[in-house]
Amino acid sequence: MTGIITLIQAAIVFGTVIMLGATGEILAEKSGSLNLGVPGIMYIGGISGLVGVFFYERGNADPNGFACLVIAMSCAIAASFLAGLLYSFLTITLRANQNVTGLTLTIFGSGIANFIGGSLNKLAGGVGQISVAATSKVFKTSLPGVSDMGAIGKLLFSYGFMVYLAVILAIVVQWYIFKSRSGLALRAVGENPGTADAAGINVTKYKYLATSIGAAISGLGGLYYVMDYTKGTWANDGTIEALGWLALALVIFATWKPANTIWGSYLFGILYWMYFYIGGLTRSSQELFKMLPYIVTILVLIFVSTKRRRESQPPAALGLSYFREER
Repeated sequence: MTGIITLIQAAIVFGTVIMLGATGEILAEKSGSLNLGVPGIMYIGGISGLVGVFFYERGNADPNGFACLVIAMSCAIAASFLAGLLYSFLTITLRANQNVTGLTLTIFGSGIANFIGGSLNKLAGGVGQISVAATSKVFKTSLPGVSDMGAIGKLLFSYGFMVYLAVILAIVVQWYIFKSRSGLALRAVGENPGTADAAGINVTKYKYLATSIGAAISGLGGLYYVMDYTKGTWANDGTIEALGWLALALVIFATWKPANTIWGSYLFGILYWMYFYIGGLTRSSQELFKMLPYIVTILVLIFVSTKRRRESQPPAALGLSYFREER
Protein backbone atom coordinates (compact mmCIF):
# COMPACT_ATOMS: atom_id res chain seq x y z
CA MET A 1 0.00 0.00 0.00
CA THR A 2 2.82 2.36 0.91
CA GLY A 3 4.48 1.66 -2.45
CA ILE A 4 1.29 2.50 -4.35
CA ILE A 5 0.84 5.80 -2.47
CA THR A 6 4.47 6.70 -3.11
CA LEU A 7 4.05 5.91 -6.81
CA ILE A 8 0.94 8.09 -7.07
CA GLN A 9 2.67 10.95 -5.25
CA ALA A 10 5.65 10.73 -7.61
CA ALA A 11 3.26 10.62 -10.58
CA ILE A 12 1.42 13.75 -9.43
CA VAL A 13 4.64 15.74 -8.98
CA PHE A 14 6.00 14.46 -12.31
CA GLY A 15 2.66 15.01 -14.04
CA THR A 16 2.37 18.62 -12.89
CA VAL A 17 5.38 19.59 -15.01
CA ILE A 18 3.94 18.18 -18.22
CA MET A 19 0.39 19.31 -17.36
CA LEU A 20 1.51 22.95 -17.36
CA GLY A 21 3.43 22.46 -20.61
CA ALA A 22 0.46 20.75 -22.30
CA THR A 23 -2.15 23.26 -21.06
CA GLY A 24 -0.22 26.16 -22.52
CA GLU A 25 0.34 24.34 -25.79
CA ILE A 26 -3.35 23.47 -26.16
CA LEU A 27 -4.22 27.16 -25.84
CA ALA A 28 -1.69 27.96 -28.58
CA GLU A 29 -2.80 25.13 -30.87
CA LYS A 30 -6.45 26.12 -30.60
CA SER A 31 -5.44 29.33 -32.41
CA GLY A 32 -3.74 27.30 -35.15
CA SER A 33 -0.16 27.74 -33.89
CA LEU A 34 1.77 24.46 -33.69
CA ASN A 35 4.51 25.44 -31.26
CA LEU A 36 7.07 22.63 -31.10
CA GLY A 37 9.24 24.96 -29.05
CA VAL A 38 7.55 23.92 -25.78
CA PRO A 39 10.68 22.10 -24.47
CA GLY A 40 12.77 25.20 -25.13
CA ILE A 41 10.18 27.47 -23.51
CA MET A 42 10.14 25.26 -20.42
CA TYR A 43 13.92 25.56 -20.29
CA ILE A 44 13.63 29.35 -20.54
CA GLY A 45 10.99 29.50 -17.81
CA GLY A 46 13.06 27.36 -15.47
CA ILE A 47 16.36 29.17 -15.90
CA SER A 48 14.80 32.64 -15.79
CA GLY A 49 13.10 32.00 -12.47
CA LEU A 50 16.30 30.45 -11.09
CA VAL A 51 18.47 33.39 -12.18
CA GLY A 52 16.11 35.96 -10.67
CA VAL A 53 15.95 34.39 -7.21
CA PHE A 54 19.60 33.32 -7.25
CA PHE A 55 20.81 36.92 -7.29
CA TYR A 56 18.07 38.00 -4.88
CA GLU A 57 18.98 35.34 -2.32
CA ARG A 58 22.70 35.89 -2.91
CA GLY A 59 22.32 39.57 -1.98
CA ASN A 60 20.06 39.01 1.05
CA ALA A 61 21.10 37.17 4.20
CA ASP A 62 17.46 36.68 5.19
CA PRO A 63 15.41 36.53 1.95
CA ASN A 64 11.67 37.04 2.18
CA GLY A 65 9.75 33.96 1.03
CA PHE A 66 6.97 35.93 -0.63
CA ALA A 67 9.48 38.10 -2.49
CA CYS A 68 11.27 34.95 -3.66
CA LEU A 69 7.99 33.57 -4.98
CA VAL A 70 7.06 36.79 -6.79
CA ILE A 71 10.51 37.16 -8.37
CA ALA A 72 10.65 33.55 -9.56
CA MET A 73 7.13 33.55 -11.00
CA SER A 74 7.52 36.99 -12.61
CA CYS A 75 10.84 36.15 -14.26
CA ALA A 76 9.61 32.79 -15.56
CA ILE A 77 6.32 34.17 -16.90
CA ALA A 78 7.92 37.23 -18.51
CA ALA A 79 10.73 35.29 -20.20
CA SER A 80 8.40 32.54 -21.44
CA PHE A 81 5.91 35.11 -22.71
CA LEU A 82 8.69 36.84 -24.65
CA ALA A 83 9.74 33.49 -26.13
CA GLY A 84 6.15 32.94 -27.24
CA LEU A 85 6.09 36.47 -28.63
CA LEU A 86 9.24 35.75 -30.64
CA TYR A 87 7.70 32.56 -32.02
CA SER A 88 4.52 34.49 -32.87
CA PHE A 89 6.41 37.23 -34.69
CA LEU A 90 8.31 34.71 -36.79
CA THR A 91 5.33 32.48 -37.66
CA ILE A 92 2.40 34.92 -37.70
CA THR A 93 3.92 38.17 -38.93
CA LEU A 94 6.81 36.81 -41.01
CA ARG A 95 4.94 33.54 -41.79
CA ALA A 96 7.96 31.34 -41.17
CA ASN A 97 7.43 27.59 -41.15
CA GLN A 98 5.96 26.68 -37.75
CA ASN A 99 7.65 23.29 -37.45
CA VAL A 100 11.12 24.64 -38.17
CA THR A 101 10.61 27.70 -35.96
CA GLY A 102 9.40 25.59 -33.04
CA LEU A 103 12.31 23.15 -33.27
CA THR A 104 14.73 26.07 -33.53
CA LEU A 105 13.19 27.59 -30.40
CA THR A 106 13.69 24.30 -28.56
CA ILE A 107 17.37 24.18 -29.55
CA PHE A 108 17.82 27.85 -28.67
CA GLY A 109 16.05 27.54 -25.32
CA SER A 110 17.97 24.46 -24.20
CA GLY A 111 21.27 25.93 -25.35
CA ILE A 112 20.95 29.31 -23.67
CA ALA A 113 19.46 27.80 -20.50
CA ASN A 114 22.27 25.29 -20.09
CA PHE A 115 24.86 27.98 -20.84
CA ILE A 116 23.41 30.28 -18.16
CA GLY A 117 22.92 27.36 -15.78
CA GLY A 118 26.55 26.32 -16.21
CA SER A 119 27.68 29.90 -15.60
CA LEU A 120 25.58 30.05 -12.43
CA ASN A 121 27.10 26.78 -11.24
CA LYS A 122 30.60 28.21 -11.68
CA LEU A 123 29.58 31.44 -9.94
CA ALA A 124 28.13 29.45 -7.04
CA GLY A 125 31.29 27.39 -6.64
CA GLY A 126 30.67 24.26 -8.71
CA VAL A 127 27.98 21.93 -10.04
CA GLY A 128 25.15 21.50 -7.58
CA GLN A 129 26.24 24.47 -5.45
CA ILE A 130 23.44 26.85 -6.53
CA SER A 131 21.50 27.65 -3.39
CA VAL A 132 17.98 29.07 -3.62
CA ALA A 133 16.81 27.23 -0.54
CA ALA A 134 14.35 29.91 0.55
CA THR A 135 12.56 29.90 -2.81
CA SER A 136 12.55 26.13 -3.12
CA LYS A 137 11.07 25.88 0.37
CA VAL A 138 8.17 28.15 -0.63
CA PHE A 139 7.45 26.06 -3.72
CA LYS A 140 7.64 22.78 -1.80
CA THR A 141 5.68 23.82 1.30
CA SER A 142 2.49 21.80 1.66
CA LEU A 143 -0.65 22.58 3.63
CA PRO A 144 -0.17 22.66 7.41
CA GLY A 145 -1.23 19.59 9.35
CA VAL A 146 -0.76 17.15 6.45
CA SER A 147 1.19 14.73 8.64
CA ASP A 148 -1.91 14.26 10.81
CA MET A 149 -4.30 13.59 7.93
CA GLY A 150 -3.44 9.93 7.38
CA ALA A 151 -2.61 8.21 4.09
CA ILE A 152 -5.43 9.81 2.06
CA GLY A 153 -4.64 13.27 3.40
CA LYS A 154 -0.99 12.89 2.47
CA LEU A 155 -1.95 11.64 -0.97
CA LEU A 156 -4.14 14.69 -1.65
CA PHE A 157 -2.44 17.54 0.17
CA SER A 158 1.29 16.83 0.56
CA TYR A 159 2.36 18.98 -2.41
CA GLY A 160 3.47 22.50 -3.13
CA PHE A 161 0.98 25.09 -4.33
CA MET A 162 1.88 24.72 -8.02
CA VAL A 163 0.34 21.24 -8.14
CA TYR A 164 -3.03 22.83 -7.41
CA LEU A 165 -2.29 25.89 -9.57
CA ALA A 166 -1.70 23.59 -12.56
CA VAL A 167 -5.11 21.94 -12.06
CA ILE A 168 -6.81 25.35 -11.71
CA LEU A 169 -5.14 26.64 -14.88
CA ALA A 170 -6.23 23.55 -16.83
CA ILE A 171 -9.84 24.03 -15.70
CA VAL A 172 -9.79 27.78 -16.44
CA VAL A 173 -8.33 27.27 -19.92
CA GLN A 174 -10.92 24.53 -20.57
CA TRP A 175 -13.72 26.90 -19.58
CA TYR A 176 -12.26 29.74 -21.64
CA ILE A 177 -11.88 27.69 -24.82
CA PHE A 178 -15.22 25.89 -24.74
CA LYS A 179 -17.56 28.10 -22.69
CA SER A 180 -16.62 31.73 -23.32
CA ARG A 181 -17.46 33.90 -26.31
CA SER A 182 -13.82 34.84 -26.74
CA GLY A 183 -12.91 31.15 -26.68
CA LEU A 184 -15.40 30.52 -29.48
CA ALA A 185 -13.65 33.18 -31.54
CA LEU A 186 -10.29 31.57 -30.75
CA ARG A 187 -11.52 28.19 -31.96
CA ALA A 188 -12.87 29.81 -35.12
CA VAL A 189 -9.41 31.26 -35.79
CA GLY A 190 -7.86 27.82 -35.37
CA GLU A 191 -10.40 26.08 -37.57
CA ASN A 192 -10.73 28.58 -40.42
CA PRO A 193 -8.92 31.91 -40.02
CA GLY A 194 -10.26 33.20 -43.35
CA THR A 195 -13.87 32.78 -42.28
CA ALA A 196 -13.09 34.20 -38.82
CA ASP A 197 -11.44 37.22 -40.44
CA ALA A 198 -14.45 37.75 -42.70
CA ALA A 199 -16.66 37.67 -39.58
CA GLY A 200 -14.70 40.56 -38.08
CA ILE A 201 -12.45 38.59 -35.72
CA ASN A 202 -8.93 39.94 -35.39
CA VAL A 203 -7.03 36.80 -36.35
CA THR A 204 -3.56 38.20 -35.68
CA LYS A 205 -4.50 39.41 -32.17
CA TYR A 206 -5.99 36.08 -31.16
CA LYS A 207 -3.03 34.13 -32.50
CA TYR A 208 -0.50 36.38 -30.79
CA LEU A 209 -2.25 36.36 -27.43
CA ALA A 210 -3.04 32.63 -27.37
CA THR A 211 0.48 31.64 -28.40
CA SER A 212 2.26 34.03 -26.04
CA ILE A 213 0.03 33.35 -23.01
CA GLY A 214 0.22 29.64 -23.74
CA ALA A 215 4.02 29.91 -23.74
CA ALA A 216 3.90 31.67 -20.36
CA ILE A 217 1.85 28.79 -18.91
CA SER A 218 4.24 26.22 -20.39
CA GLY A 219 7.19 28.11 -18.92
CA LEU A 220 5.70 27.61 -15.45
CA GLY A 221 6.23 23.89 -15.99
CA GLY A 222 9.96 24.48 -16.30
CA LEU A 223 9.94 26.68 -13.20
CA TYR A 224 8.11 24.03 -11.19
CA TYR A 225 10.62 21.40 -12.28
CA VAL A 226 13.56 23.52 -11.13
CA MET A 227 12.11 24.83 -7.87
CA ASP A 228 10.21 21.78 -6.64
CA TYR A 229 11.28 18.70 -8.58
CA THR A 230 15.06 19.38 -8.36
CA LYS A 231 14.90 21.57 -5.22
CA GLY A 232 16.28 24.77 -6.73
CA THR A 233 19.32 23.39 -8.54
CA TRP A 234 20.32 23.26 -12.19
CA ALA A 235 21.39 20.06 -13.91
CA ASN A 236 22.40 19.86 -17.56
CA ASP A 237 20.92 16.38 -18.07
CA GLY A 238 18.26 17.04 -20.71
CA THR A 239 15.35 16.10 -18.44
CA ILE A 240 13.40 19.31 -19.07
CA GLU A 241 13.57 18.70 -22.82
CA ALA A 242 12.28 15.15 -22.35
CA LEU A 243 9.41 16.46 -20.24
CA GLY A 244 8.66 19.07 -22.90
CA TRP A 245 8.24 16.38 -25.54
CA LEU A 246 6.02 14.45 -23.14
CA ALA A 247 3.92 17.60 -22.77
CA LEU A 248 3.48 17.72 -26.55
CA ALA A 249 2.49 14.05 -26.52
CA LEU A 250 0.00 14.81 -23.75
CA VAL A 251 -1.69 17.41 -25.98
CA ILE A 252 -2.56 14.64 -28.44
CA PHE A 253 -3.46 12.21 -25.66
CA ALA A 254 -5.83 14.79 -24.16
CA THR A 255 -7.43 15.35 -27.61
CA TRP A 256 -6.85 19.10 -27.30
CA LYS A 257 -8.98 19.41 -24.13
CA PRO A 258 -7.14 21.02 -21.18
CA ALA A 259 -9.28 19.21 -18.57
CA ASN A 260 -8.05 15.87 -19.93
CA THR A 261 -4.46 16.88 -19.21
CA ILE A 262 -5.17 16.59 -15.47
CA TRP A 263 -5.75 12.85 -15.34
CA GLY A 264 -3.66 12.25 -18.46
CA SER A 265 -0.56 13.82 -16.90
CA TYR A 266 -0.91 11.72 -13.75
CA LEU A 267 -1.37 8.59 -15.87
CA PHE A 268 1.81 9.49 -17.76
CA GLY A 269 3.57 9.87 -14.41
CA ILE A 270 2.44 6.45 -13.23
CA LEU A 271 3.48 4.80 -16.49
CA TYR A 272 6.83 6.57 -16.48
CA TRP A 273 7.76 5.73 -12.87
CA MET A 274 6.19 2.27 -12.67
CA TYR A 275 9.55 0.57 -13.35
CA PHE A 276 10.96 2.03 -10.13
CA TYR A 277 8.48 0.02 -8.07
CA ILE A 278 8.88 -3.27 -9.94
CA GLY A 279 11.77 -5.40 -8.74
CA GLY A 280 14.15 -7.43 -10.86
CA LEU A 281 14.17 -5.20 -13.94
CA THR A 282 17.33 -4.72 -15.97
CA ARG A 283 18.36 -1.26 -17.16
CA SER A 284 17.09 -2.07 -20.65
CA SER A 285 13.71 -3.08 -19.22
CA GLN A 286 13.56 0.19 -17.30
CA GLU A 287 14.06 2.17 -20.51
CA LEU A 288 11.23 0.21 -22.12
CA PHE A 289 8.92 1.23 -19.27
CA LYS A 290 9.84 4.88 -19.83
CA MET A 291 8.51 4.50 -23.39
CA LEU A 292 4.99 3.66 -22.16
CA PRO A 293 3.60 7.24 -22.23
CA TYR A 294 4.63 7.61 -25.88
CA ILE A 295 3.23 4.18 -26.79
CA VAL A 296 -0.10 5.01 -25.13
CA THR A 297 -0.18 8.33 -27.02
CA ILE A 298 0.32 6.52 -30.34
CA LEU A 299 -2.50 4.10 -29.49
CA VAL A 300 -4.81 6.99 -28.60
CA LEU A 301 -3.89 8.76 -31.83
CA ILE A 302 -4.74 5.63 -33.83
CA PHE A 303 -8.03 5.21 -31.96
CA VAL A 304 -9.04 8.86 -32.45
CA SER A 305 -8.12 8.72 -36.14
CA THR A 306 -10.29 5.66 -36.75
CA LYS A 307 -13.27 7.17 -34.90
CA ARG A 308 -13.01 10.40 -36.93
CA ARG A 309 -14.99 12.40 -34.36
CA ARG A 310 -14.52 16.09 -35.14
CA GLU A 311 -14.31 17.15 -31.48
CA SER A 312 -11.32 14.83 -30.98
CA GLN A 313 -9.37 16.12 -33.97
CA PRO A 314 -6.79 18.92 -34.00
CA PRO A 315 -7.83 22.38 -35.30
CA ALA A 316 -8.18 22.27 -39.08
CA ALA A 317 -5.73 25.15 -39.65
CA LEU A 318 -3.13 23.89 -37.16
CA GLY A 319 0.39 24.55 -38.40
CA LEU A 320 -0.74 26.57 -41.41
CA SER A 321 0.21 30.21 -42.00
CA TYR A 322 -2.65 32.57 -42.72
CA PHE A 323 -2.35 34.74 -45.83
CA ARG A 324 -5.11 37.33 -45.64
CA GLU A 325 -4.67 38.38 -49.26
CA GLU A 326 -5.63 34.85 -50.33
CA ARG A 327 -8.94 34.95 -48.45
